Amino acid sequence: MSDHVQSGNRLAGKIAFITGATGGIGEATAKLFLAQGAKVMLVARSQDKLDATIQNLGASENLAHCIADAADEKAIAQAVEATVATFGGLDVLFANAGTEGKIMSIEDQTYENFEQVLHTNVIGVWLAMKYCGRVMRAQGSGSMIATASTAGAVGFPGLSPYIASKHAVNGLVKTAALEFGEAGIRVNAVAPGPIANRMMQSLEEQLAPDDVQGMHDTVAALIPMKRYGTNEEVAQMTLFLASDESSFCNGATYMVDGGFIAA
Repeated sequence: MSDHVQSGNRLAGKIAFITGATGGIGEATAKLFLAQGAKVMLVARSQDKLDATIQNLGASENLAHCIADAADEKAIAQAVEATVATFGGLDVLFANAGTEGKIMSIEDQTYENFEQVLHTNVIGVWLAMKYCGRVMRAQGSGSMIATASTAGAVGFPGLSPYIASKHAVNGLVKTAALEFGEAGIRVNAVAPGPIANRMMQSLEEQLAPDDVQGMHDTVAALIPMKRYGTNEEVAQMTLFLASDESSFCNGATYMVDGGFIAA
């Protein structure tokens, strides 16, 4: 990560709330936000993973954490309250918690898998917006960023729950931008393409268990830049949307995909 993280103050004085904070993109974004002067609340389901993430980031008075499932309304409400109590406000939401689910045809998909993916990827984003939005509206400012995906712009055989969930995130972002805009709150999405992290590895293993590297190479060949992106590259786009540099950006989805969707 260090190659991409530079000291600065693009988020000086801002307080950020990050769900899915223990994943690759979440941790990279938290590290970058801290380096840019923000105070950060890490939110995730696993204490063990949170402990590991905090160890990676380094303990700091600008870093706090809460255990909460993204789709648990009571837990998210309490995490937002804890953020305000700890840091005195809330300026940036990064609704990043997500799951890829299991690859199966629509005919073979299980109700349980479909529900789980939508629960985390859609309801989790809505709940974060709901409770962070109340704080931001009261202070008259804020930036909300949801993790969408190139999957929110295309279809893909076998991934109906994930594809549906990311299309839903894009719609939720647009609606939230309309509802919150007059309150000085911007709402956008960052849409990663194939990124070198756990989620893509899981998809590769499901798609081609006997030739994971071959599947990786096949996907990379479809990207005009001929490589996967990094967690840090997604974090840089998220930083832009969190900062005042994106002060007139609202209701949009920003691709971080090496041209994957353009191909």
